[in-house]
Amino acid sequence: MRRVLSLASAFALAALPLKAQEMVTDFVLDNGMQVVVVEDHRAPVAMHMVWYKAGSADEPPGVSGIAHFLEHLMFKGTGTLEPGEFSKVVAENGGRDNAFTSYDYTAYHQRVAADRLELMMQMESDRMVNLRLTEDEILTERDVIIEERNQRVENSAGALFREQRMAAQYINHHYGIPIIGWRHEMEELSKRDALDFYEDFYAPNNAILVVAGDVQPDDVKALAEKYYGVIPANPEIAERDRPQDPPQTSARRMEFFDDRVAQEYVTRSYLAPERDPGDQKEAAALTMLANILGAGPNSVLPTKLQFGTKQAVYVSAFYGGVSLDDTTFNLVIVPAQGVSLEEAESAMDAAVSEFIAEGVDPEHLERIKMQLRADQIYARDSAESVGNRYGRALTSGLTIEDVREWPEVLQAISEDDIIAAAERIFDIDKSVTGWLMRPKPDSTKPEVSQ
Repeated sequence: MRRVLSLASAFALAALPLKAQEMVTDFVLDNGMQVVVVEDHRAPVAMHMVWYKAGSADEPPGVSGIAHFLEHLMFKGTGTLEPGEFSKVVAENGGRDNAFTSYDYTAYHQRVAADRLELMMQMESDRMVNLRLTEDEILTERDVIIEERNQRVENSAGALFREQRMAAQYINHHYGIPIIGWRHEMEELSKRDALDFYEDFYAPNNAILVVAGDVQPDDVKALAEKYYGVIPANPEIAERDRPQDPPQTSARRMEFFDDRVAQEYVTRSYLAPERDPGDQKEAAALTMLANILGAGPNSVLPTKLQFGTKQAVYVSAFYGGVSLDDTTFNLVIVPAQGVSLEEAESAMDAAVSEFIAEGVDPEHLERIKMQLRADQIYARDSAESVGNRYGRALTSGLTIEDVREWPEVLQAISEDDIIAAAERIFDIDKSVTGWLMRPKPDSTKPEVSQ
């Protein structure tokens, strides 16, 4: 009975107009800082987030990882806060805080009771301009990020493989450089490097404040003007003019060998357009294509290759459209026992070609649209999810209207739109194919007699 009610609720929610559901207010302070307020009065909590339009892809050459390193260093002291005091105060007030770095942005956030919002603004605006660093803190925290790389990258064959695949995909654009940084450059990061990045990018006219939760726009505006509005703009912040890749005209292939590989697999990535402001239809078609091909066990590729021919134990497709510059559309297949990587790759390509020839099943598309619609509505129950959605989009070049329109753009995508997008995206000359493998036996090594 509970399951029936859940399905009924999903259908009811799917019938609601998505665009009309969120109460969003935005304004720009005199110093150029954009402020976005998303009201949700169901619980007395607020999500306070500051997003800087500066990520790892904005780093100068030779200091890869500096954006992520600075994220760590921002939890050190200011003129008024001791090292570690920021997070301690948040916790003492019943909240939690964190930060994260991506290619296109760095974000700092706190989830607190709504009546603690002013305290968060006071502290966050303080470290926007008053960061204080010592050489000892640089050395200590540099060891921390190197150990983080050891744990997340060096100790994982899959992570090392992905790192090399991205470097093969983007030969000039900084998306080919790992967010955490290349180890040999991380080991040389200095206090001056951190402060240069801080001074170049951390300013109100290069930041977006997102506040989601039990708040009133007028109250948020008054607090934002009090704490952030008094910070001078940085007039030297320029447009984000990044080095771009030349047109890719030849397929790229790579093999990555590692003794730790437990399961060999094949990946294929294609250069793909991102969501563009005012023009999101192509990205919406690619989003639907990824969902239809490989977003779950009932998708096309798993149905054909896992449960049909049984050539794979896992197969998937995914696409991330929120990106300032060109992104990728990705396929992955893990072959079943006795199936070679070459056979798995061929089977995957054949299944994609067969899908394009057969077209989209209208009923499958409608089920996906309904599920996406329900997911988008349920996601509004989390202030953190709402804040992330607006922050990621705005720091990646989209507008509030783009965010609000996106669910309806997805719903308007047709079967023909999806096949047309597939025909455009699956260009082998714009792809990188990677095989993650165990090392081959050394055929030159002499046998040892028993």
